Amino acid sequence: MAGLGDTRQPLGGGQGLPGDGRYAQHPLRIAMVGTRGVPARYGGFETCVEEVGVRLAKRGHDVTVYCRRPRSGDDEQPRVHRGMRLVHLPAVRKRSLETLSHTALSVAHLAAHPVDVALVFNSANAPLLPAVRARRIPVATHVDGLEWQRAKWGPTGQRYYRRAEALAVRWSHALIADAVGIADYYRQRFGVDTTLLSYGAPIVDGGGDAAALAAIGLQPRGYHLAVARFEPENHLDVVVEGYVASGARKPLVVVGSAPYSDAYTAHVRSLGDDRVRFLGGVWDQYLLDQLYAGSFTYLHGHSVGGTNPSLLRAIGASASPLLYDVGFNREVAADAGRYWSTAQDVRDLVEAAEADPAGTAGRGRAARHRATLYDWDDVADGYEQLCLRLAARGAPRAGGPPGARPRSPEHEEGGRSS
Repeated sequence: MAGLGDTRQPLGGGQGLPGDGRYAQHPLRIAMVGTRGVPARYGGFETCVEEVGVRLAKRGHDVTVYCRRPRSGDDEQPRVHRGMRLVHLPAVRKRSLETLSHTALSVAHLAAHPVDVALVFNSANAPLLPAVRARRIPVATHVDGLEWQRAKWGPTGQRYYRRAEALAVRWSHALIADAVGIADYYRQRFGVDTTLLSYGAPIVDGGGDAAALAAIGLQPRGYHLAVARFEPENHLDVVVEGYVASGARKPLVVVGSAPYSDAYTAHVRSLGDDRVRFLGGVWDQYLLDQLYAGSFTYLHGHSVGGTNPSLLRAIGASASPLLYDVGFNREVAADAGRYWSTAQDVRDLVEAAEADPAGTAGRGRAARHRATLYDWDDVADGYEQLCLRLAARGAPRAGGPPGARPRSPEHEEGGRSS
């Protein structure tokens, strides 16, 4: 990955080609592989694919997005979305196989329909990279966060992800990180650079649509908010436990679900009291934006996923952030955030926020200013520059040494990275 290094900026800019338009007449064929696809309805990868893909398509590039076929129904799926070509393929509906099975079919299709550059999302897909390379397609892998730290995978899954990281280093022509903490991890563990391309933060004005909130029994600045999948590393149990221990008068609204975490979901719900409202998944993006914009505080417990799109959307809506104390979250919110590690910390921060509404609102305004550092146009610039560099070089050898290995035993054992 020499020459495709870490820009050390939370944007898509930094190193790259001069912005003189000299490549405007040479559009690329770009494939985006390894996600659920678009329209984006689920997570950060899907949002990134849609926001970056539509911008690349508008710039004249031929963008193909591989999408997972819906679980039910045989209705014909759209072939184009916002200028992007869509290829819908099935997946095995089992947590340990869903991503890899769909990507395997996507790579098989890609082998028969080659492109100039492939963008592969999720290091879990690394075992399939040799098939892409066999077609002499330059490939960049977005490695996501530290997936092996997620409790949902268990020992076997965690070992798989540790191995997949090494394979992504070995078989990718470039690695993409979405946070400085992730870039630092790959440099320390494998001795390789990454291209730092974060996500964008949508800006939502207005402080919450009073009518939309009233329809679900809420009012602007009248509730605390948590939005997350129900997974242990997102610490919703700590959020709910700490809130319930507090003397907070404003209710806690919890948005989120998890198809594979029934036991944990039941545990989190059991911790609540009559001040806690569990809304489940909210798929209406307008309503979700108004929930962020109308919140009094936003409690964010994500700990292992790098730069988190939910946090970016929250600060873009001027939500006052109360964040789990990990480097990824400090990188985004900096001094605009207040940080917690335990349920007692949550209790104290919620009570302090309600006791100082002016200060809480001020931190929300400061958070919105931080959001301006994360712009989707800049992110798309970075992806375009990376694709142009890779395409210009053909399919260079991966920057990591063959069979890349962790640099030291302590990294192999996996001390928590922030």
